[in-house]
Amino acid sequence: MGSVRAGVVVWYLRGVAFVNFLSGVWVSLGQDVRQHNQADLFTPYLLTAGFSSGVFTAFLAVMMRRRKRAAWILNLGLSGVFLLLFAVAMLLPEIRRAPQNWVSFGVTAAFFGALLAGRREFYAKGDRANPRLAAVVAGAGLLGASLLAGALVSLTDRSPAPGGFARQWWYGALRLVSVSAEEAGVPGVSPPTWVDVTVNGMSTLLVLAVLYAAFRSGKAVEPLGHEDEERLRELLEKHGERDSLGYFSLRREKSVVWSPTYKAAVAYRVVGGVSLASGDPLGDPEAWPGAIEPWLGEARAHGWIPAVMGAGEEAGNVYRRHGLDALELGDEAIVEVAGFTLEGRAMRTVRQAYNRVLRAGYSVRIRRHEEVPAAEMAELVRRAEEWRGGAGERGFSMALGRLGDPGDGRCVVVECFDAGGVPRAVLSFVPWGPRGLSLDLMRRDRDGDNGLMEFMVIELLRGGREIGITQVSLNFAMFRSVFERGARLGAGPVLRLWRSLLGFFSRWWQIESLYRANAKYRPVWEPRFLLFEKSADLPRIGLASARAEGFLEAPGWLSGERRGVSGERRGLPEGRRRPSEERRWVWGDRR
Repeated sequence: MGSVRAGVVVWYLRGVAFVNFLSGVWVSLGQDVRQHNQADLFTPYLLTAGFSSGVFTAFLAVMMRRRKRAAWILNLGLSGVFLLLFAVAMLLPEIRRAPQNWVSFGVTAAFFGALLAGRREFYAKGDRANPRLAAVVAGAGLLGASLLAGALVSLTDRSPAPGGFARQWWYGALRLVSVSAEEAGVPGVSPPTWVDVTVNGMSTLLVLAVLYAAFRSGKAVEPLGHEDEERLRELLEKHGERDSLGYFSLRREKSVVWSPTYKAAVAYRVVGGVSLASGDPLGDPEAWPGAIEPWLGEARAHGWIPAVMGAGEEAGNVYRRHGLDALELGDEAIVEVAGFTLEGRAMRTVRQAYNRVLRAGYSVRIRRHEEVPAAEMAELVRRAEEWRGGAGERGFSMALGRLGDPGDGRCVVVECFDAGGVPRAVLSFVPWGPRGLSLDLMRRDRDGDNGLMEFMVIELLRGGREIGITQVSLNFAMFRSVFERGARLGAGPVLRLWRSLLGFFSRWWQIESLYRANAKYRPVWEPRFLLFEKSADLPRIGLASARAEGFLEAPGWLSGERRGVSGERRGLPEGRRRPSEERRWVWGDRR
């Protein structure tokens, strides 16, 4: 019953928001609403005409749907005050005579009762700093917006009246709170209509900024600590071969939730109110539910949206049993070292590219990180940062976020040198269990020849047995099945249209080129999934994923998260602090 009452509250606010927005564009409806909310008449809770009131009510509806405790408190206080005022007003005979007032009083009372009855459904915590931040945003925003509105009115006033800028500023300030100049007693100020609309738009933006500051989701817990990292490494020693993305859980800006027995864990990061996990849970699959449940519980307690990027099929089924839905993102390219060969007609193009680089005198050196002397590693890190060329830091679900850390000694570095012995490119792979590798970082000197990355990968695959490697995870190809099935004979019109659309967007995001770059190694394709609770959350999850991967950035005060642990905090030497990295998905574009 609690969830039903909570649903009643949310849908009431949605309905009121719809009427408020509609009355803002439908002039006659707006006039009717205002006529029923003046003199001896009043409308139900929050039902007024205008965009600002519509934005306010719609935002409250969103926050209540996310079960925000602060939104419940605000609604309870406001509706309680409204109900009390209505009750006092109903003591007057002229107020009681209007049937509309009885309806408004009853609807408001029902809303207030639903809030009380469903109070346990609104449990999501906010950040303790939110009230202070909202007050600062409201105060500074109102002052700045009123001055800007006054300046705009002053520049466009068609009939200046005595009083100068003070009167025009007062007009603009009143417009910010949707009060007309005539009713407020500011005659003689007559700016164009577009100025009134602009000022009202400013008020809407200000309301949104204040509400966002007031209802931000709580910040994430502390990122990965030393004790948690050691426990995760123990799980990777025992179960690391299950998931090629498992080692990326050691990315130090992530947090971790453990099962009660510490036999399983979910690593995640909170970005923009989304608790974003990546890959499969670590540890024993039998203990996965014990880690998934507290992770979901923590997300709900803080009002975060739970989501998982890049989960495998086995983990996806476990997540689905815990209420998450699945959407196939694409496929991971995995090459078996024993089965890889350059022979055959299908490998002709790859073979020719490899031989061209080989004839140019290029060579490759493959070593574990622990085999690289400290001075050489520091120089390698410096070159990797230089080859990055000032691009923003990218990577989250399939990137470790550091190079040369003493704890990552089992990682493998592949260096490429030209005929003169000059370093031209570097690849770094993280361990995937005892006999596998997973691509982490790719950098190259832009003055080097094309085909260096392919040459290095082939050299690793051909020499993998010498370092005990049997399988290599190369890359992730989004929507691979669309490109593959869409090119087949007899593909339907919808599939062909979808393939064409993805091909169009590949001009900017290299979606198809990544698939082609992976396919030439004849890999085994392993599907990867996005897990989520509600389809309505997918746009927000998409934005959070883009921010986590480094494709979008937001100001720190908007992020709702804490930064990862830097090299300084972990006591790493200057030369071994985290370099920014290229996104793992984009190695196939020959940058």
